[in-house]
Amino acid sequence: MPYAVHVPQAGDPEVLERVQLTLPEPGPGQLLVEVAAVGVNFIETYQRSGVYPVEYPFVPGSECAGTVAAVGDGVTDFAPGDRVATAEADGAYASHVLLDAGRAVRVPDGVDLQTAAAVPLQGFTAHYLVHSTYQVRAGDVVLTYAGAGGVGGLLTQMLKRLGATVITTTSTPEKARLAAEAGADHVVGYSEVEATVDEVTRGRGVDVVYDGVGKATFETSLAALRKRGTLVLFGGASGQVPPFDLQRLNAAGSLFVTRPKLGDHLLDADERAWRGRDVFGQVASGELKVRIGGAYPLEEARRAHADLESRNTTGKLVLIP
Repeated sequence: MPYAVHVPQAGDPEVLERVQLTLPEPGPGQLLVEVAAVGVNFIETYQRSGVYPVEYPFVPGSECAGTVAAVGDGVTDFAPGDRVATAEADGAYASHVLLDAGRAVRVPDGVDLQTAAAVPLQGFTAHYLVHSTYQVRAGDVVLTYAGAGGVGGLLTQMLKRLGATVITTTSTPEKARLAAEAGADHVVGYSEVEATVDEVTRGRGVDVVYDGVGKATFETSLAALRKRGTLVLFGGASGQVPPFDLQRLNAAGSLFVTRPKLGDHLLDADERAWRGRDVFGQVASGELKVRIGGAYPLEEARRAHADLESRNTTGKLVLIP
């Protein structure tokens, strides 16, 4: 029977519980997707715990991959049996989800659906960062953080494919090994960033910083930039950056600072299809390695959330209905 895992009220992972669903019918422009795997992301732990306000009860999850089971009126780009993935589902912790057809991307042959579920959110994020927010060119020197993380590992691989030199940070020897395996040229501790940037760039500064940490690294990121360099602040894992005087950007060398988000880089079906073809094409060809850190039955979403919140996992966690 169709089922989901929902959050009846804010709380720790124990509040997650299985509920039975009635199999929905796709409306105009929609797909009914039989879910093969679900990507687990930190935002879902924040929503479950009440850190981010949501209306309870709700079914978490936005990232999944599966097979089209039925299509609604007006859908011409997909048919039953097609394999699809998305970062924009509503209630992905389920055996079946309804999805607007324009939010689905095709999964090519050669990419299994478990891997496909681990790609859209982090893969499309890395893709827009290097192709849209700041267009990386061969020879650029780039600073990133958390090089062993989900976005960090994919970002490093894409940067190397474009010919950049990558400086990144990690917090443990094991994570340093993973960042180096992804292709990072210089893997250092957070306290070593300034000296490493100075040495690698001979005092010039990096061309761009991709910063998903936020408050704790913002000053380091600004100081690392060359004149007219770009700071891309795409997350706030350590907290949000407080307001600051824009005149500082002038004084530091006509710097650029931007705060993008994924939704503004998936504006229509054409943009989604482009990113999907590019990212999944790299996965299919072996150019982009996706690391699955753990696969859990959907009924064990509690354990997946607890493991993710422990900060001891590496790679993407997925749930299997």
